[in-house]
Amino acid sequence: LLSRVSCLASPIYHARMGDDHEMHVTPREQRNASPDRLLAFTDGVFAIIITILVLDIRIPELDSGQSLSESLTEIRPTTIAFVISFLLVGMYWTEHRSTFSQVRFIDHNAIWLNLLFLLPMSLVPFAASAIGEYSDEPTALHIYGAVLIAVTLLRVAMNSYFAHHPGLLWTTSTKRDRWLTLGTTAAPLVIYVIAMLIASPVPSLSLLLYFLIPVAYFALVAFLKADPRTKADASDLS
Repeated sequence: LLSRVSCLASPIYHARMGDDHEMHVTPREQRNASPDRLLAFTDGVFAIIITILVLDIRIPELDSGQSLSESLTEIRPTTIAFVISFLLVGMYWTEHRSTFSQVRFIDHNAIWLNLLFLLPMSLVPFAASAIGEYSDEPTALHIYGAVLIAVTLLRVAMNSYFAHHPGLLWTTSTKRDRWLTLGTTAAPLVIYVIAMLIASPVPSLSLLLYFLIPVAYFALVAFLKADPRTKADASDLS
């Protein structure tokens, strides 16, 4: 069913066969192949993830003789973990949005790739709680890095799948566009590995590297969109 819709969506198929030879696709088949429900579900999961992240920040109880400003220092690690994780979740949501702005139809494999992507994504609040509670513990920083590496690898797999199935897209992307998307998606892997390696000797620097990932990503996207040489290929990035 979905392979028929995918074939129908392909610009190459239309160019070769013409409108008189189009494969018949029923409205029900088109609804099943629409990405709308997948996107609604995914947006809901992202919203829940961000909501859970902020729940870790609680106003501490005041000890005898302790001022509020003094007690707020107790939640500084949790707040830092929240800010870093919020930016990272936002980065992955914008990447997901950019990818699916090009997707016209989905098939069984795309659905399951998206679900697998949401699996480690849903663990981000747990990993954030770990570094918020034990920011100087290498194990907590390793857990955080491992979760983010899993998220990134599945993002790369999803982008690669759509690149190899152009019939699911609105338009066929160029080779340069595919490499640009792959590069911006996979680039954080190197930083995550470095952050995990230095977690034991320099935990504060490891945490800083995690923070710099979304900052660098948004700066890179802005640069690519401003550069005339890459402006057209980067138009779908956000």
